[in-house]
Amino acid sequence: MIPIIHVRNLRKTFSTSQSEKICALVDINLEIQKNDFVCIVGPSGCGKSTLLRIIAGLEKATSGEVSYQGELISCPGRERGMVFQEYSLFPWRNILDNIGLGLEFAGKSTEEKQQKSMEYLKLVGLEKFGKAFPHELSGGMRQRAAIARALANDPEVLLMDEPFGALDAHTRILLQQELLRIWEAHKKTILFVTHSVDEAVFLSDKIVLMSARPGEIKRIININIPRPRKRSDPTFGTLTYEILNMLNKEIVLQ
Repeated sequence: MIPIIHVRNLRKTFSTSQSEKICALVDINLEIQKNDFVCIVGPSGCGKSTLLRIIAGLEKATSGEVSYQGELISCPGRERGMVFQEYSLFPWRNILDNIGLGLEFAGKSTEEKQQKSMEYLKLVGLEKFGKAFPHELSGGMRQRAAIARALANDPEVLLMDEPFGALDAHTRILLQQELLRIWEAHKKTILFVTHSVDEAVFLSDKIVLMSARPGEIKRIININIPRPRKRSDPTFGTLTYEILNMLNKEIVLQ
């Protein structure tokens, strides 16, 4: 079976203003199957977000290649939706119009755009706030709108770069549950970057553990805890503790 996302021998090097070369990613090889929920964790600065942006087509690899269903990725595509940590909503557009932005760019009719936008607004529980503007919503509601906007384009793959990192603990847990509900209902493939091991264990089918910079994949951990998962489950706590220990070793090595 051809993986939906395949990363082969990927390397990324940046140049500083002093022309110094900094290696961010080295020898990244990763296969993601259709409908997988994969979380990437690792120390700060290990290249997690850079890897996601390369898969999204927002950055170029220095060497190696990334493919979507066997086709090389060279630019952004509608089959890959991106959700950033910042809400990235246009402040001058109401929430319904923000969600329909991609449909508008795709040349959909006004009627179809409105219908689809409202469908996804309802999916994330914001149907009463379509006419509101971003500044009128809480952080959690704005992030729901950002997720709805990505989903409205009906991508096969949802790329999420620490989307809940700026939220308070309670809202974060609620949105984790909401995301799982959407994933289970629509069976998208999700690649999710997070600093939180607890979040990764709660959400994912597998965790990609990255090393300190230059980032490379140290281990891929399958999460075999049945869903729905409970943080009070001793197995959940034990696995979280083990992965934290692996991560701490990488931080010490920095």
